Amino acid sequence: MAGSVLEVTEETMALRVVGALRDEIVSMALKPGDVISESDIAGRYGVSRQPVREAFIRLAQQGLLLIRPKRATVVKKISPDGVRQSRFIRESIEVEIIRRVAARPGDAAEVLKALIAEQEVASSADDHRGFHTLDELFHRTLARLAGVEYAWQLIDDHKMQLDRVRYLTLGVSSSRVAIGEHKIIAAAVAAGDVPGAEAAMRAHLARAEVLLGQTISDHPDFFE
Repeated sequence: MAGSVLEVTEETMALRVVGALRDEIVSMALKPGDVISESDIAGRYGVSRQPVREAFIRLAQQGLLLIRPKRATVVKKISPDGVRQSRFIRESIEVEIIRRVAARPGDAAEVLKALIAEQEVASSADDHRGFHTLDELFHRTLARLAGVEYAWQLIDDHKMQLDRVRYLTLGVSSSRVAIGEHKIIAAAVAAGDVPGAEAAMRAHLARAEVLLGQTISDHPDFFE
C-alpha cells in the first residue's frame, strides 16, 4: 500500500514538473539551447530527482528537450517541420469544429463576442501572456460549443512547437490581427455561414506559416 501511494505521489509530481517546464519552454522563459539539469529543477520545484527525471523523458518524447547521456540536457531548438505538422493537425480538427458550431450556432455568437472583448482588453494593456491565454480559451470554447471538447486536448498535445513560434510573435500588432480574425470567425458563426466560418478559420490558422517565416528571420539561432 505504501509503495502504491509513493508511486502515485511521484507520478503526480512528475506531471506537475512536466506542466511547469512545458510552460517555461513554450513561453520562452527557457529558450532553445538553454541547458537544464535534474538537480537544478528538483531544487527549484522542491521535489526529488526521480520525478524530474521522468518529466525530462516525457518532454523529450514531446520534442522539447534533448537528453544527452553523460552530457547536459538542453532545450531543443524549434523544428520548422514540427511547426508545420502542428498546424496541419490543428487545422484538420478545428475546421471540422467550426463547421459544427456554425451549423448550429445557438448562443455561440454571444459567448465568442464576450471572449473577444476580453482579448481586446488584454491587447490594449500589452498583456501578451494574458492574451495568449484568452486566445487559447477562444479555440477551446469552440470545441466545447461543438460538443467535442476532448478534441481540444488532442490539439493541445500536438501544438507545442507552434506555440513557441506564437509566443515569439505576441506583440500588440500580432494580437490585434488575431482579434480581427476572431471577429470574422464569430460573425460567420452568428450568421450560420458554414462555408464562411470554415474559410475564416483556415485563413486564421494559415497565418502560422507567416509567423514561422518571421521568427526564423528574427531568431535564426532558435531553429534547427
